[in-house]
Amino acid sequence: MLFRIALTLGLIALSAGGCYSYADERPTMSSVMEAAGESDWRELDPEFTLYMKIPGGTVIMELAPDFAPNVIENIRLLTRARFFDGAAIIRSQENYVAQWGDPDADGSDARSRGDAASSIRAEFYRDAAGLAFAAIDSRDAYADQVGFVKGFPVGKDNGDGRAWLTHCYGMLGVGRDSAPDSGTGAELYVVTGHSPRHLDRNVVLAGRVVQGMELLTTLPRGTGSLGFYASEAEYVPIESIRFASDVAAADRIRLSILRTDTDTFQDLVEARRYRAEDWFVDPTDKIGLCNVPVPVRSAE
Repeated sequence: MLFRIALTLGLIALSAGGCYSYADERPTMSSVMEAAGESDWRELDPEFTLYMKIPGGTVIMELAPDFAPNVIENIRLLTRARFFDGAAIIRSQENYVAQWGDPDADGSDARSRGDAASSIRAEFYRDAAGLAFAAIDSRDAYADQVGFVKGFPVGKDNGDGRAWLTHCYGMLGVGRDSAPDSGTGAELYVVTGHSPRHLDRNVVLAGRVVQGMELLTTLPRGTGSLGFYASEAEYVPIESIRFASDVAAADRIRLSILRTDTDTFQDLVEARRYRAEDWFVDPTDKIGLCNVPVPVRSAE
């Protein structure tokens, strides 16, 4: 939209023989967002939105049923069994992840999981067919092609047709043991540092944080191995985790996400790639998948 308009104007100026730098015509992220219309936004679906209450506030996560439907339904069962109420954040590793679950999961006081399954077939990837995949032009080290599906960063293999969520900042992962099917959603983590893309297709990703990342990134770092908290005194208590659909409508936090299947989003990607803001003196004209922001705003 804006990018194409700018390019057209640039060609006109060029054909007129005038002095022209078409970088001057490129949109900025601010100009793209100012031009975005209501149809460029979508509101979070309460059926696939999680609220995690911890000291300091609420972390809001959007889930991705197109990629991990079975583990998401297991998380739903866990939340309705109140499995996470009184559980804890047990790990905060510098430049890596914040992780939570039952601190006594392997002990005699393990929390009840209600009707939730103890094993789920791993949903590391899926067939790309049928996905509303919005590709971006990026030379990626981990995938043949990258882009977005409904706001989530996705890698795609052109050979076997697989598609998967990628470990970008803020993504919600499902902890597991050595067995691929051992990730049930009873142990979850969020990427709080540089994108560990080597984990792609080896851990199930179930969604991403859309509000409240600062509550996780500022947690005290764990003093134990791999950033685990070494004592109970270090644990960060979880008051509750609920699906928004299980919360009274009046108590929900309504948010909207910029749609990633629109011309506006492609313009935003190009603005992020070319960085036409005055501050940049030598833009790289490159973009990485995990450097593309997906804006969030209040829907109130």
